[in-house]
Amino acid sequence: MHTIPSPRLLAPLVLMMATALNLPGPVRGAETVNEPEPTEATVAALSLDELVAGVVMGNPELAFYRAELSAAQGGRRSAGEWSNPEVSADVGHKRAWERSGPKLGDGVAWSVAVAQTFEFPGRLELRKAIANRQIELARLGLEQAETALAGRARALAFEFQAAQERASATREVADRFAAMAEVLVQREVGGVTPLLEQRILEANTITLNRRATQADREWQQAMITLNQLRGQPATREFRLTGIDFLPTNSPSVQVLLETARTNSFQVRLRTVELAQQGFEVDLRKHERWPSITVAPFYAEERAADQERTLGVGLSLPLPLWNRNGGAIEVAEARLRQAEASLRAVLLEIEAKVTEHALALESQVAEIRRWRPSAPREFRETAELADRHYRLGAVPVTTYVEMQLQYLEALEALLATRGEALEHWHQLELLVARPLETLH
Repeated sequence: MHTIPSPRLLAPLVLMMATALNLPGPVRGAETVNEPEPTEATVAALSLDELVAGVVMGNPELAFYRAELSAAQGGRRSAGEWSNPEVSADVGHKRAWERSGPKLGDGVAWSVAVAQTFEFPGRLELRKAIANRQIELARLGLEQAETALAGRARALAFEFQAAQERASATREVADRFAAMAEVLVQREVGGVTPLLEQRILEANTITLNRRATQADREWQQAMITLNQLRGQPATREFRLTGIDFLPTNSPSVQVLLETARTNSFQVRLRTVELAQQGFEVDLRKHERWPSITVAPFYAEERAADQERTLGVGLSLPLPLWNRNGGAIEVAEARLRQAEASLRAVLLEIEAKVTEHALALESQVAEIRRWRPSAPREFRETAELADRHYRLGAVPVTTYVEMQLQYLEALEALLATRGEALEHWHQLELLVARPLETLH
């Protein structure tokens, strides 16, 4: 009697024979080839400085401001150029005869002239000064846009990290509740108390899973926005390293106000516009005096005899009816508007700086009251409560309260840090300088 090998033993033998005979193996169903999931090794690690530099270098919106600067530089070259000379030529037929007498002869009459207009002395310099102010405005606009983008990138980076921390902690507590609810189901303990504890844990699990999902959406949205700012695909994943800046000191309000009055982008923009408008007024007054056109010419006529004429012509408009009064009034009105705008901006900057500085002082004072180890201690205490609840040493109310308080404390710490950093970045944009340099 022969023993038939089990199918589990025959399968390897059949596969080996098929391989040796070069026979086709078992036909498998069609498999879908998917992109490999990003792992910790494939996800790019970026520091905060690298992220900000990538945003400033790769943001497509900055191309507009760079093009504006190029346009202003081109306008400066145009303002310093002379007008092109004009060439004019005349050709005609000349017939000469004596009065009441016979014709003396026919011939060609022609002339050519070159005219060059010369601006009144000083007008070209005024146009150059106006164009130089336009270049300065374009540079300030580009610098302001880069500073605003850098601040927004930093704020989004901290929001990205904070949302990830909230999502991780919330998932951790939700999983802890779900695991404990499963343990309670397996216990065979009579009475209503175990059922109530189970329902409490299940309800909190549902709530925390929703909060974790919302936190996931927040960091995903921050990731998409950061990728958009640095000109990368929206789904490009990355992780941030070294984001541990915590504002624990802030410059005084007086120092911030003094810096903002002279260094703020808005103040400098309005100051340059005021200077530019002053040059506009001078230019419009200067335009009351006419430009001079010099036109050397040569003329030749051939009829009864031959004549040649060489000379220079001068022409200029007489400023009798139009003294450019309307343009001067418009320029002076624009100058008064620029002065009023500068005063308004100074008041607005003062109010904004004071508001953000006082808010930052409050947030920094609150941060100083933290223990640096507070987040870690809350997490360890939540784990301690979980272990003791499993042993029956802690009631469910204490257990649940500790877990929820851990999450609320963590969210409060992250929210306070986020608000402080937001005020910090707004002040850096208002004073146009890093706050660390003002201490």
